[in-house]
Amino acid sequence: MRIRRPRLPRTRAGQRLLVQAVMSGCVLALLPMTWLYVSTADRLRTTADVPRTEVAMVFGAGLWNAGQPSPYLARRLDAAAGLYRAGRIEVVLVTGDNSREDYDEPDAMRAYLTKHGVPDARIVSDYAGFDTWDSCVRARKIFGVDRAVLISQGFHIRRAVALCEAAGVDSYGVGVDDKHDVTWYYGGTREVFAAGKAALDAVFRPDPRFLGPKEPGVAEALAGARG
Repeated sequence: MRIRRPRLPRTRAGQRLLVQAVMSGCVLALLPMTWLYVSTADRLRTTADVPRTEVAMVFGAGLWNAGQPSPYLARRLDAAAGLYRAGRIEVVLVTGDNSREDYDEPDAMRAYLTKHGVPDARIVSDYAGFDTWDSCVRARKIFGVDRAVLISQGFHIRRAVALCEAAGVDSYGVGVDDKHDVTWYYGGTREVFAAGKAALDAVFRPDPRFLGPKEPGVAEALAGARG
């Protein structure tokens, strides 16, 4: 069976329309990324100058080597541990995927943080952070977080800040440094497409995949830190 190749317009008018259509498609595709950059321009900080905030959120980034945090996730957790040791945060909310028994990002993140100087009582786990929007909505509606420092890689942090702001969490973002390897470039490319979904989430604000009852973990951890 022969597949017919698409025919390009032969007239100048037709070619002009095709070029205009392609350019319009490119502009529309880039609008969500433009929104992310504009809306988060004044919300990005470093670990040295981020405002003192009670809660930090660390987003999951995969496990490997028998359930250990991936190198990208480890660097996020290192930043959170450093902020805690410096007295710039009091509680760490780790949010990630625990959709099956043999894959538990939050517990792996908790174990890593405790090994790096964060007391277990200052760590709160969200086991249903299946994507960035779910994590932000659950932080606000389930854990009662209304202000937080968000920690992720630079290619993801703008989307995280924009979505948490849309979910009602006053946010500052810390993008951790990483070498520009294949994973980094893949993550950056993926963000171009993820920006479109982020824009739709911010506009329509769907419920997360799993909401559930409110949890007092963050409030209790903060009370313990003050007590």
